This record gives sequence, C-alpha cells and structure tokens, in this order.
Amino acid sequence: MKASFVDLRKKSAQIIRALGRNEAVTVLYRGRVAAIMQPVGGPTAQKIGAKNHPAFGIWADRDDMKDVAAHVRRLRRGRYHDL
Repeated sequence: MKASFVDLRKKSAQIIRALGRNEAVTVLYRGRVAAIMQPVGGPTAQKIGAKNHPAFGIWADRDDMKDVAAHVRRLRRGRYHDL
C-alpha cells in the first residue's frame, strides 16, 4: 500500500488495517518515498514490552524505594518542609 503524509492523518484506520494484514505501507512525500512502515510480527513482537526492556527493574534492589507510598510523599513534600 502507498500512502501520502496527508493519508497518514486522514486514512490512519485503513493504514493500521493494512499493517494488520501484514502489508508494508510506503509513505510518500511529494511523490517520493520517505519511509516504509512494516508490521511487527513473529518473534520480534514477543521481544517488545516493558518486561523485556533492559531498563525494567533497574531500581528493584534500591532500599530507599521499598515503600513506594513513603517515597512519593517525600518527593511531593514542600520545598521548605524542614524549616
């Protein structure tokens, strides 16, 4: 499927459906190819997600954030709280 930048805005539902059918979408800008959108599928789709991201759980072993509610209260307290 080919789509212009205007089509990206006005026909986005059709473009998403085309990607759902595993079709590549060629994006044109002033008649020239600007980008090619390809659907994510197969084993690559399984890798995408927060739990598989290397930064997920990066602060899991920090002792100062074990009590999340207390940590948020510390962050939200006033600037001159200790005066």
